[in-house]
Amino acid sequence: MTTEQKNKNIDALTRLQQLVSDLRGDHGCPWDRQQTPISLKKYLLEECRELAEAIDIGHPEHIREEIGDVFFILIMLAACFEEQHLFSADDALDEVIAKMIRRHPHVFADATVTDEKTLRSQWEKIKAQEKKPYTRAPLK
Repeated sequence: MTTEQKNKNIDALTRLQQLVSDLRGDHGCPWDRQQTPISLKKYLLEECRELAEAIDIGHPEHIREEIGDVFFILIMLAACFEEQHLFSADDALDEVIAKMIRRHPHVFADATVTDEKTLRSQWEKIKAQEKKPYTRAPLK
């Protein structure tokens, strides 16, 4: 991926975040402003199901549309949590980047993997070390 392509992707994500901010802002859409993580959950599930169906169909334009819809819901969810000063989309992205780097030491460190079985075993071992116990917490 070229630097120009990377910048275009970053710009698109920033534009989507701004669009969600506008929709949820004081002069935005009443429906978008009232959404919460709980109310968005059904849309997330619906859009993920539609994306899975689009992948089964295999038409790139349909898949692209559904990926966009999932991105939109994810950015809406992140905005809800950012508005509550809990975390931002950047925080979530930074966390997944760090996690993927940790789970791929054969790419980003000096580990060697000779076959898929070893790769899977390494992945599961690292994942088990990362697991944190979560307690149920009420969402707003």
